[in-house]
Amino acid sequence: MNDKKAKKVKEIRKVDKVGKIDKVKDLENIKESQAVVDEAGESLPLKPMNYRQATYVMGAALVEQLPHDYGIEVAFAGRSNAGKSSALNALTEQTKLARVSKTPGRTQLINLFELEEHKRLVDLPGYGYAKVSEKIKASWQKTLEMYLTTRACLKGIVLLVDSRHPIKSFDCMMIEAAVQNDLNLHVLLTKADKLNNSEKAKAERLLRDYLKQVRAPENISFQLFSAQNKMGLDKLKHKLDQWYNLPFVDLESI
Repeated sequence: MNDKKAKKVKEIRKVDKVGKIDKVKDLENIKESQAVVDEAGESLPLKPMNYRQATYVMGAALVEQLPHDYGIEVAFAGRSNAGKSSALNALTEQTKLARVSKTPGRTQLINLFELEEHKRLVDLPGYGYAKVSEKIKASWQKTLEMYLTTRACLKGIVLLVDSRHPIKSFDCMMIEAAVQNDLNLHVLLTKADKLNNSEKAKAERLLRDYLKQVRAPENISFQLFSAQNKMGLDKLKHKLDQWYNLPFVDLESI
């Protein structure tokens, strides 16, 4: 069942590549009336999202525990020290949002925050410094893989990478998973306020070279970012707005 759904999800994602808002054709269960296009099939202006109204919905240990696979989800992922909580706080202008995710019992969960009806932010578990057994880490990996491959409403991943260091194995895994599964992915090179201009250019060059190496398509992008001084925040919001304006998908029959 999961293999069948993953195949269908991958087919649908090809429509969503590069953040284009196009009329969806020849795909079962797509609600064309919800695509952001006019009657002639022309794209309409992006509707900006109000990220300040993000509210906590739930935490799930397994993909099966998530809400119905409908609407749009954008997930934030990154190693534990990459600045994911700070980025979410800066995006939503809520200093307590990330703190909600850190309360006992939620650190190992997929945390969902609602922006408006059928549109959610997702905070994936942090990786890197978690003091847990290899068995639990393997379980996290399996859950993450299932989420990335079978969640039809997942329209994009924001991957947070510390700009001061070379990309790690987890970062490579996420980028390669995005390539293999036709996922929109946007890399935030975080903590860029701590770099001088030469170091910023080097961080961008190293990531650009890696993306060329894995033959990353155009729907994988990156930018410098700082939650501390809001560097790149408007650019991030514009990227997310593109994803949140994509058509809805319903795969209930799969």
